[in-house]
Amino acid sequence: MGFSWLLVLGFFAQALFGARSAVQWYLSEKQGRVVSPTLFWVFSLCGSALFLVYGLLRHDAVILTGQSISFYIYVRNLQLKKAWRILPWSVRGFILSIPPLVIFLQVRASTGFQLLDSLHPLILLGVAGQLLLNCRYLYQWFYSERAHESLLPLGFWMISAVASLLVVAYSLYAGDVVLLVAQSLGFVVYGRNIFIYFTKGLAHDSIE
Repeated sequence: MGFSWLLVLGFFAQALFGARSAVQWYLSEKQGRVVSPTLFWVFSLCGSALFLVYGLLRHDAVILTGQSISFYIYVRNLQLKKAWRILPWSVRGFILSIPPLVIFLQVRASTGFQLLDSLHPLILLGVAGQLLLNCRYLYQWFYSERAHESLLPLGFWMISAVASLLVVAYSLYAGDVVLLVAQSLGFVVYGRNIFIYFTKGLAHDSIE
């Protein structure tokens, strides 16, 4: 695949992530509170699947590791939204097989991982940022399971903001314009959701 097509794939995956943020932001502004719409998780799952392929083609362990973690949390939120069960079992089986299939193809290619031949500080920042971006979903998952519904608490957005800054630094070093644009724009959305929480007096309840 030519590099231009790789960029198209990466930007399309990030466009889906951007679409989830746009939908969530719009509905949150409309309702005057931070919401967790079903479309947020649908776009998340579709974007993650494509970004896994992008990470495979770039041989980027940072992307592959992070997306493999969050992929199944997106599925769980769709289960909490009662949207997962409407899919045929064959479709659900195929979706669940995507991360292990991508990892298998990477291992089989045996080409090694890009940018992991040294312990440059910015590489470590990128790894930390990607882990935070995906561990935020572990936090969101725990919070939602405790509440028995899919929620996007304040802590999720605070972790997102810090992680996005780390990934921006990594993307500058790696020369990955896809991550640079996506996380720069994402920081605006994260900041706006934090602002909504504090201005609506929801911050205390969301972090208890």
